[in-house]
Amino acid sequence: MGRMTIALQYCHITVNDVDEALAFYRDALGLDVRNDVSSGEFRWVTLGSPTQPGLDIVLSEPHAGRSRADGDALQELLVKGVLPMTVFRTDDLDATFEKVRASGAEVLQEPVDQPWGPRDCAFRDPSGNMVRISQEPKS
Repeated sequence: MGRMTIALQYCHITVNDVDEALAFYRDALGLDVRNDVSSGEFRWVTLGSPTQPGLDIVLSEPHAGRSRADGDALQELLVKGVLPMTVFRTDDLDATFEKVRASGAEVLQEPVDQPWGPRDCAFRDPSGNMVRISQEPKS
């Protein structure tokens, strides 16, 4: 029997407003929209990077596909800004930082060399999620 392979396919990011989030993830970060699906009052927008064709990021609102109670609980965590952060990698941190900052995104941390290796920066997306962007140290 051959060796089994496994790879991450979807990553979900909960946002308050999908269109507002698109201005950040598509326009500021430069991700491509791969799919936009509506069901009732909700939308699921799938984005990705050409450098990772098999990995999709799905944006949706807290109540999309969930019970009222679960959506309310997720909404509360989103408002507090305590949902898990998302970390992106770039080959030019300074240029990426300037592009995202120019979009009006809230800066949490300007580019800095971290003691554990990468140089990184941090923003909040329009819904308050922490988004870090890192660049591996040049060897």
